[in-house]
Amino acid sequence: MTPDYSLLNRQLAALLDTRDWLTNSAQTCAFIMEQVPDLNWVGFYLQGEPELLTLGPFQGKPACHPIPFSKGVCGAAARTRTTQRVDDVHAVADHIACDAASRSELVVPVIVNDDLWGVLDLDSPRQGRFSAVDREGVEALVATFIERTDLT
Repeated sequence: MTPDYSLLNRQLAALLDTRDWLTNSAQTCAFIMEQVPDLNWVGFYLQGEPELLTLGPFQGKPACHPIPFSKGVCGAAARTRTTQRVDDVHAVADHIACDAASRSELVVPVIVNDDLWGVLDLDSPRQGRFSAVDREGVEALVATFIERTDLT
């Protein structure tokens, strides 16, 4: 069942009642993990150094750290600055397997003032979990996160 992303977006906007990036990123991860079905990991990777993502707030099992822009689905999202929706992560040659149970992935870049701040990564144990509707919905949630948070 596809979540009502319009409702989730309004709820997330109400939840993010501070401008603090750390609080809002932690709240966003927890909210998405609770409200979007069939996920086993949700988290932010931040651009801490050029061409390198560092682990930020997340929900789920311990994660891989760091991730170079040249590797994996998160690296591709950071490198290309475009959302990556992968139905079967095992078909991606350079996929970074933090949790062997993950089968599909959706990664949305977080762009602020034309600069990459990081990416929001969603993993699912279900192959083909993420639809075009999920992509658009999560992109809207990221836009709300950016709008409600001081990221500069």
